Amino acid sequence: MTGFARVRKLLNQAEMVLTIKSVNHRGLDVHLHLPQELEAFENSLRAAVKRSVTRGHLQIQVKLSNAQELAPVVVNRALLEAYLSAFRRTAAVHGLHCQPDLNSALRVPGMFQAAEAEPGPQLEAALLEVLEEGLGALNQFRDREGAEIAAELRSRNALVRECVAGIEALRVRALPAFQTRLTERLAELLSGLAPDPQRLAQEAAFLTDRSDVSEEASRLKAHSAQLEETLNAGGEVGKKLDFLLQEMQRETNTILSKAAGLPELGLAITDLALQAKAEIEKIREQVLNLE
Repeated sequence: MTGFARVRKLLNQAEMVLTIKSVNHRGLDVHLHLPQELEAFENSLRAAVKRSVTRGHLQIQVKLSNAQELAPVVVNRALLEAYLSAFRRTAAVHGLHCQPDLNSALRVPGMFQAAEAEPGPQLEAALLEVLEEGLGALNQFRDREGAEIAAELRSRNALVRECVAGIEALRVRALPAFQTRLTERLAELLSGLAPDPQRLAQEAAFLTDRSDVSEEASRLKAHSAQLEETLNAGGEVGKKLDFLLQEMQRETNTILSKAAGLPELGLAITDLALQAKAEIEKIREQVLNLE
């Protein structure tokens, strides 16, 4: 699902800015872009993401401005020693009797520097706090989008049920006509021979059953009801719905195949089945956006 979140946090004099962008993906694909100071926490960040998100392509970027403010400031001892040594040598050369002024020494550019230190647990805790806040905002964004998508899925699923109801009504009207036409056709082919009436009835019933779409329509209706129940249950529904929709497409394809053997009403059944198939395909496209 698509989503966006940005969080800012002040850490002493530094500022941490976290941005999360999410787009559709069949699984969970996380890409982290971290400054060097935070690379040690990548595994912790990935674990936190997996606890909150199960599906989507996530781009997570963290920027740390004034990162040097997070490290303790120390005196550049090498520079200070060089300054004092140079002061004393110069005083000795010119026969001066004086002592160096520390305040003047500390004003020399580069005399203070940020200490090189490993990132500590406090920085990691702050980073995870920012990430959790960002993931919370992202999921709120995704929840709103999910509710809109679910409403569209319910609307299209209702159209599928209407098509199934129409198919069932046509099927009741089509079977007697098909049976009569089949009996007449068999009689023509037998050309005046006297077939066994019982065997003729059995064959007619068998061929009629091969063109009966009642079982497929019933299963399609059941899958449609289950789809609605799954949406109402909430939670992680993407993979469940994807499986259901595969089954619904299979039943629709079988109805289309059988309708080819029906008389004129078969065209009407075919039209309804094609409408249902189109709606199911549109639902499948949208389900890719759901977690």
